[in-house]
Amino acid sequence: MKSKTINYGYLFFISLVAALGGGLFGFDTAVISGTISDVKSIFGFSSVLEGWFVSSALVGCIIGVSLAGKLSDSYGRKKNLILSALLFLVSALGCMVAPTGEVLVIFRMIGGIGVGVASIISPLFISEVSPSNLRGRMVTLYQLAITIGILVAYFSNTIIVYLSENVDFSSGLFHWIINDEKWRMMFGAEILPALVFLLMIFFIPQSPRWLMTQNHEKAAQRILDKISPSTSAEELKNIRDNLITEKGKLSDLMKPGLQKALYIGLFLAILSQFSGINVIIYYGPKILSEAGFTESNAISSQVLIGVINVVFTLLAIWKIDSFGRKPLLLFGIAGCILSHLIIAILFLFSVQGYVLVFFLTLFIASFAFSLGPITWVVIAEIYPTKIRGRAMSIATVSLWFANAIVGQLFPVMLESLKAVGTFLIFSLILIPAFYMVWKFVPETKNKSLEEIEALWFQ
Repeated sequence: MKSKTINYGYLFFISLVAALGGGLFGFDTAVISGTISDVKSIFGFSSVLEGWFVSSALVGCIIGVSLAGKLSDSYGRKKNLILSALLFLVSALGCMVAPTGEVLVIFRMIGGIGVGVASIISPLFISEVSPSNLRGRMVTLYQLAITIGILVAYFSNTIIVYLSENVDFSSGLFHWIINDEKWRMMFGAEILPALVFLLMIFFIPQSPRWLMTQNHEKAAQRILDKISPSTSAEELKNIRDNLITEKGKLSDLMKPGLQKALYIGLFLAILSQFSGINVIIYYGPKILSEAGFTESNAISSQVLIGVINVVFTLLAIWKIDSFGRKPLLLFGIAGCILSHLIIAILFLFSVQGYVLVFFLTLFIASFAFSLGPITWVVIAEIYPTKIRGRAMSIATVSLWFANAIVGQLFPVMLESLKAVGTFLIFSLILIPAFYMVWKFVPETKNKSLEEIEALWFQ
């Protein structure tokens, strides 16, 4: 009997390239945190328009997700990754030189479409090329890339603020985008990683599972042989047998077994956003300014938040395939609830400074090893192969709807309910989430995608 061998170098390389979509996703969503104050002042945005400036990208995400599922099932994962990279590039260029607030919002929306496409295709591709015993760890690379993208955006914003305050570019383009209106350079900094992502995609293959849906069995076999030579024949047979019995209709998700999978995907996607994570990502400097921080100190403090995000996502990657999905979710949600309650109490008693930063980072840490990565893992592995792209799009579009709602409402909530009421609401939302995960979410570690599908019909 042949031992199980895996070409780790090749698997890691193709997964890492796909995960770069998550890096651009993280950068694109986090970079806005350093621009809100200046953009609001320059273009005279009210609180409602400020919310629209933030959530317009999220509306783009919803559009991108709505398109990506069908496009992915029809044209494959690789071509859609190329599409997302192009959208990131166009958005970065457009936002950097936008002459009006309206044009800026349009290019933010284009970037949002790129984020929406990447949020479907990147984890989907990784889940479909990874062996079952490594799939959780490999898909979590996508969330790690998101957190690294967020951290890079925070570092980039901090460096640009420093340059703006300490280096005088006497005239020309750099004076305009750094000294006069530094927010432009913050958006423009995304051009380089978008170009790298676009070029690297040409070095990865199509998904072998998607190739099988298109009757390209030999091409799928070659890719599986390259990933795991000793198990590729068995893997190909499992995919072939599964596709024979699978009709591939989206309506299949309403069958008694798969209906549960649909609801679990929707539930995790929505709750991951109603946890308040993107309030910290988008509005971190605004929250810290409420606690007495200056603009530059608030932006610098977000670097610490970004580091914690990366470190605890690495913890999830390390333990997800040994501890399992469900225990990490339960511990993380409990930590998120506790953090929000303490933050609300701190604002209630006007406690300022780095005590608040500590509990913000505790929330980030709790999210980063639970709801953050595991949501993407679960929704990338629980649906049938033939409709996985479209089924993921349903879960992911609900995620972006929830994200858009939070992004739009937070400035108004902060203005009317203050920080105390806002964080208290987030903690109350997560209490039933803990019960729902404990009661209904199954453990899927070490199961093949085909075994997970069969699980719903037992």
